[in-house]
Amino acid sequence: MAADITVAAGERQSPTAPAPASAPAQPTSTSSPKNYKGFVAGIFSGIAKLSVGHPFDTIKVRLQTTDSTRFSGPLQCFLQTIRGEGFRGLYKGATPPLVGWMFMDSVMLGSLTVYRRLLRDNLFNPPWHPLHDPAKPLPSHGHGMAGVLAGATVSFIAAPVEHVKARLQIQYAARKSDRLYTGPIDCLTKIYKHHGVRGVYHGLAATLLFRSFFFCWWGSYDIFSRWMSSNTTLSKPAINFWAGGLSAQVFWICSYPSDVVKQRIMTDPLGGGLNDGTPRFRRWKDAAVAVYREGGGAKGYWRGFLPCFLRAFPANAMALVAFEGVMRALPE
Repeated sequence: MAADITVAAGERQSPTAPAPASAPAQPTSTSSPKNYKGFVAGIFSGIAKLSVGHPFDTIKVRLQTTDSTRFSGPLQCFLQTIRGEGFRGLYKGATPPLVGWMFMDSVMLGSLTVYRRLLRDNLFNPPWHPLHDPAKPLPSHGHGMAGVLAGATVSFIAAPVEHVKARLQIQYAARKSDRLYTGPIDCLTKIYKHHGVRGVYHGLAATLLFRSFFFCWWGSYDIFSRWMSSNTTLSKPAINFWAGGLSAQVFWICSYPSDVVKQRIMTDPLGGGLNDGTPRFRRWKDAAVAVYREGGGAKGYWRGFLPCFLRAFPANAMALVAFEGVMRALPE
């Protein structure tokens, strides 16, 4: 997640109007027992996403939080990490997102399903409206709105997970004894001890802003899916795979600058009893200006974009494969 997601699918619409792969079934009740499937399958989505995507994420975070004097680009960052810390260095900070993304994807996918139904039944196609059509799918911008709501919901889980992950990822010492934090529990404990809940949630506002771009993700996912359903002979799993990967890349193109600023905020020294330095950024604007100034202008907002972009497709495609497989295996 850092900021990543798959599609909540597996439901059916009326047989008189076959739904494209992007439009999960939208029964009239928002309390359908099928809701549990999205929450359960989301756990497996999180595991698959982390296994494929975390090494890319480590390189991305390190490039985002350092200047060009340390790493000239993603390849040098990758090689230095391998030489100095071994292959395991690429999976630094993996434990928080492994636990967190299982929970995050479960909450995200389950709540997304609920928000889609609420928006359809109360805004886009309410049962009391004279033009109500039970077979009418949620429009693409409705999927985008549901994504924004689900993104905001899961941000309250994502913010502390990503905060701890980022601080662990920028520890470059090969030996644990030379690091400020020995692991995720130690990191969380020290931050809470010296800065309380507010310290744990450092960067929450930046996380909420970043995840508002889920509108682009879910809106484009629906557009890609509908187009492929109408213009290709691909199977539904294949459509989900390609639409999921492509829409993830659309999301990162739109949201990446906000992610760079978020990472700078989350890795900014907290000070106080942690003795990790002097805090630099009191506001989101302060971090944004620093990225621009220290990154040589607007290009600073795109530092580390290549590993992120390369990661987006395979990580989310594999997460979708896992998610859809579990959705099909679960009983109705």
